[in-house]
Amino acid sequence: FVRLVGGKNHCSGRVEIHDKDQWKPVCDSRFGPKAADVVCTELQCGVALPDPGPAHFGEGVGPMWDGELQCVGNESLLISCPRGSSRNQPCPHMNSAVVTCTQYTGFRLVNGSTACEGRVEVQVLGTWGTLCSTRWDLSDAHVLCRQLNCGFAESIPGGEHSGRETGPVWRDSFHCEGTEAHLGQCPVITLGVSPCSHGNNAAVICSGSAGFASLRLVGGGSRCDGRVEIFQHGTWGRVLDDQWDVQEASVVCRQLRCGEAARAYNPPKPERGTGPVGLRGVRCAGHEANLTLCNTSLPESALAAGVVEDVGVICWGSLRVRLVNGAGRCAGRVEIYYQGSWGTVCDDGWDLSDAAVVCRQLGCGGAVE
Repeated sequence: FVRLVGGKNHCSGRVEIHDKDQWKPVCDSRFGPKAADVVCTELQCGVALPDPGPAHFGEGVGPMWDGELQCVGNESLLISCPRGSSRNQPCPHMNSAVVTCTQYTGFRLVNGSTACEGRVEVQVLGTWGTLCSTRWDLSDAHVLCRQLNCGFAESIPGGEHSGRETGPVWRDSFHCEGTEAHLGQCPVITLGVSPCSHGNNAAVICSGSAGFASLRLVGGGSRCDGRVEIFQHGTWGRVLDDQWDVQEASVVCRQLRCGEAARAYNPPKPERGTGPVGLRGVRCAGHEANLTLCNTSLPESALAAGVVEDVGVICWGSLRVRLVNGAGRCAGRVEIYYQGSWGTVCDDGWDLSDAAVVCRQLGCGGAVE
């Protein structure tokens, strides 16, 4: 029912569905990230990497598949996913859906003093194991730190830095340039059966672990929006504030390398956290490089009054933009990817100044019309 074509192997490429004795490309707007995960599961290829963009593996030929997939994500076969109604809107081949799968289903750092340092452990098709340090270098470590929302790699200590491993030892050798968003996007060589001696484990200290804290945003549509949590003393805690505004949000976005702050907000009740509190009240000037450099001490009266609201941030780095149904990738209707799906932008107040930002963001020069 489904195959991936145009990639390096059967685990990456343009999505095609077998329909009426013919393989047909699928439109990107009718194929979401949950459908991509189902494809990778069905092909026994692991999990789907972040979407590289439509037509990444070239354009297909012939008629497009006119259905829509509404997968939940836990289906074992794509044919089992619910279908949406067929739409008559044309979909050019340049908007063909693509998927890249990886057998690396998880990465984590263990036995460090913070969430952003420690021994590298990799999950391969569901099994956690330690990564051998053979050919592990700073470029690889940079990618992992960025992937784990931990800044960049400060050092790669060797040997016994983070304790002895307990599970299998993977001898996979990553060859990253350092600009990739995920280790699974790097070329990999699986080394021979030569043993990896104890203590020869890959490890990293990321910049996000500098000082006593690192940040993450949870519950949003990307790593650059959501409810703010801070890592202190071995646990993740909520950040509560009753005067949270764009000055504090801008520090969070800058620390996470997510661009400027688009919005500061207090999440509605169903989206509030329930765990321990990490910070209770934050006052920033807006120029600080790290949230812990802001004033986090409030008068006793303010604390007694109860600062009970979680805080959230939407950074501009969370918004992805594309132009569809135009003559090329630099013309068309504006769509923004938000919280897992693409949506159209209303034209109220839309003018050339707004259009110029989109053109610049897409690397398409200036706005003509």
